[in-house]
Amino acid sequence: MKKIPHTFTIVFFLILIAASLTWFIPGGEFVRETIAVQNADGTMGTREVVRSDSFHRVESSPQTWQIFSALFNGFCDKADIIIFILMVGGAFWILNNSHSIDVGVYAFLNKVKKLNRFKFFQKIGVENIIITLVMIMFSIFGAVFGMSEETIAFVVVFIPLAISMGYDSIVGLCMCYVAAHVGFAGAILNPFTIGIAQGIAELPIFSGLEYRLLCWLILTTIAIIFVLLYARKVKKSPEKSPVYKLDSYWRERAEEQQQTPVEYYTPRIAWIVYAAIAVVLGYLSIQYPSTSITIGSNSTSLSIIPILSALFVITGFIALRKSVHFFILDLLLFTIAFLVVGVLGYGWYVLEIASLFLAMGLLSGIADKQSADSLAKLFLAGCKDIMSAALVVGLASGIIFIMRDGHVIDTILYGLTKSLAKTGEIASVGVMYTFQTFLNVIMPSGSAKAALTMPIMAQFADLINVSRQTTVLAFQFGDGFTNMLTPTSGVLIGCLGIARIPYGTWLKWAWKPLVALILIGFLLILPTLFITLPGF
Repeated sequence: MKKIPHTFTIVFFLILIAASLTWFIPGGEFVRETIAVQNADGTMGTREVVRSDSFHRVESSPQTWQIFSALFNGFCDKADIIIFILMVGGAFWILNNSHSIDVGVYAFLNKVKKLNRFKFFQKIGVENIIITLVMIMFSIFGAVFGMSEETIAFVVVFIPLAISMGYDSIVGLCMCYVAAHVGFAGAILNPFTIGIAQGIAELPIFSGLEYRLLCWLILTTIAIIFVLLYARKVKKSPEKSPVYKLDSYWRERAEEQQQTPVEYYTPRIAWIVYAAIAVVLGYLSIQYPSTSITIGSNSTSLSIIPILSALFVITGFIALRKSVHFFILDLLLFTIAFLVVGVLGYGWYVLEIASLFLAMGLLSGIADKQSADSLAKLFLAGCKDIMSAALVVGLASGIIFIMRDGHVIDTILYGLTKSLAKTGEIASVGVMYTFQTFLNVIMPSGSAKAALTMPIMAQFADLINVSRQTTVLAFQFGDGFTNMLTPTSGVLIGCLGIARIPYGTWLKWAWKPLVALILIGFLLILPTLFITLPGF
């Protein structure tokens, strides 16, 4: 069997290829201008868009020594994601040191095994129910508020769970990362793709919801079925997993933690941490008695912070009566709950989420009787363990810098767009979808790609008598699926780094299901050409 190159090797070769393109593709740029647009929440704002008739040639700028500065530029550009990875890695290392997740996983699995006494669960398989429910949850997160970067924090939770159930790290990664990005592609109310694209295309925000909901259901169902079939295969023959040898790290870690006797106790400091958190949550409940939760264009005011605070006070007390391990798990659960509230109610992004997880990690360590020096050492150990994932995110981002500084991205975009004018209705939509899919490989940012392509695509749709909503759907699917494959995606590279899955191994496994999803996406676009659908 041929040895698969290291992820760093693959990404650096892609940088070399991108640099070589700048020697052969003429330089070109579009003129960009700032316009007033309606934001996803209904407020007015501004956005930079491309003038469709503004492409012009510029002097070529072949890239040479810049291949060595790509890492530096990539680090500067993706500093938020890199710091997010390091902070989450350090926080979870502190939490993992308490063995709370392991205690929770095995307690959960023991409860689950008891369900196998019932014939219904024996026939369906309790593990299958767990995988299905987790994937539906993350797919909803991706479809509703565009969960993407946030999945990085969950990899270290679901891979140990998958390993403990007899699966591999790929199943664990699918449960959170893949599910969220299938939902991201299905995009029922995703403000970062649908909201921006429809705003630029001058469509009512989140119109066409009914058909997109059907698309999401179909795509999520297919993804779940594929993962369940693969999980059954791994469960039956673990050595057939492409990451069987690589997963030795996770298996050894699980075995080591199983053999390490867990002492159930509740130190006094844990009660102090509990009281301090309760006081802070009480203050926040007074400050924010009501939260406006925005899902799509709908906004509902709820007393969600007071409710969550009251629940934490009750469940935290019960958990501490059992053990500090269950209290830390309770803290993790409410961290996730407040993360969702922060994203939907207060527009949180990686800064706030990283801060939230850091607070969770430090409070977990303090509750576990760790000293200040011990907390610092554990945090640094976590950063060290996750450093390779952070480094490769910066390196992958360098590919975009090489192509942008070489002035070839707009030239490629212009050339592909011109080719659409020579095709028929079905073929035009197909080429449009293919164009968006391949463009995502070099420009993984959905909002940036919407700003770049939708002004052109919307007007082109008018010329060929295709609904602008169809072009949004083509953009939506084209933007979503290849996020799970492109090496320029910092989220993908970060998740693979944490999971310890080489990019080459992931590519070899993932290309078949992703090609299937891409083909299904095209089939889902076709009905919009022949059937009158709401919003289309």
